[in-house]
Amino acid sequence: MSNPTPQSAPPSRALRWGVAGSVVVMIAAGGLFYYASQLAATKRQVNHNEIAVTIHAHACEPNALTVPAGRASFRIVNRSDRAVEWEILDGVLVVEERENIAPGLSQVINANLQPGDYAITCGLLSNPRGTLHVTPTAESDAQAKAKPSMVAFIGPLSEFRVYLSGQGGALIKAAAALQQAIDAGDLAQAQALYVPAREAYQRLAPAAQRLAELDNAINARADYFEKREQDPAFNGFHRLEYSLFQQRSLDGLAPVAQRLVTDVTTLKQQLLAQSLPPEQLVSIVVRNLNSLADVRAVSGEEERYSHIDLNGFAANLQVARKVVDLMRPLLTKSAADLLPNIDSALNAFDAELNGLKVDNHYARYDSVTDDQRKQIADKAKALAAALDGIDPALGLSGLQ
Repeated sequence: MSNPTPQSAPPSRALRWGVAGSVVVMIAAGGLFYYASQLAATKRQVNHNEIAVTIHAHACEPNALTVPAGRASFRIVNRSDRAVEWEILDGVLVVEERENIAPGLSQVINANLQPGDYAITCGLLSNPRGTLHVTPTAESDAQAKAKPSMVAFIGPLSEFRVYLSGQGGALIKAAAALQQAIDAGDLAQAQALYVPAREAYQRLAPAAQRLAELDNAINARADYFEKREQDPAFNGFHRLEYSLFQQRSLDGLAPVAQRLVTDVTTLKQQLLAQSLPPEQLVSIVVRNLNSLADVRAVSGEEERYSHIDLNGFAANLQVARKVVDLMRPLLTKSAADLLPNIDSALNAFDAELNGLKVDNHYARYDSVTDDQRKQIADKAKALAAALDGIDPALGLSGLQ
């Protein structure tokens, strides 16, 4: 009897699952490849829409730009040998800026521009400025006609003006006390009085940073001068800080302190003389918080000699809380759903800073760990993001 033809054994369950798994992996890989391709294409499109500006040691390239009104993205490439900043200026007012662009690296600045002519700064404060011409579009013309009623914002803006007046007076008083200690030759007292003077300035910083020339005279760091700390043009708070805490000397500080008092007196006058549109009341605070998160919290370079950065951060938080309180009645009426997130972000940032107090005083920033600095930056960024929803909710989006 002949043997029957052997039957092929059915594939095992493991083999069937293995084949199915391979198919799934192939499909997933194809999907991921497609997603990555689309993402890369999107990035290329975004990069294609960016306007490249290269900062060299003593100039920008190009030094004259023309763009249509609306949202514009500028990629600032630093080809100089030091960290630089790039600003868009409307007369004496800062429209948008980016600080601490490291040598060899680039950063993107997004700006919502109205038609008109602007100046652009190019690294060192002594470098010649460039020009930015913004042409009108149909959309910008339509936005100009569709602005919301400004009547509702009269109260908050008037109260903010009172705040600026009070804080400006406090800054003048603190700077004058610092000057008196320097004139008296009392190093320890001058070091102690530097702290409240800086806190007073930081409570004005979001508004003061709109005034480019004056803010540079009062608050520019040594990096933005050709000869850094040794540059004759290096003045203001950080010149005093360098001598008081790094050199531990009062030599030559009397005229610097006198000029600071003069400049902060002028600052108060200019802050009260300049009008603040409602669409900038929140945005100046958002910009300040983003700068804190992106630059100052991580590097600790704002107070690199005195290390009192936390005092400044707390003062910046006070301004943010003040602006929220001024806008609270409008938000309660028109966008109450935003308030829980905003209040939560305010309290989280406050708790983060309070957790770094030692004997009821803020710790020196050189004792703050990298992880703690990241937490500060994250809390500041979260607060900026929460505040950034206010203008769209109140019909102010697109007017900046």
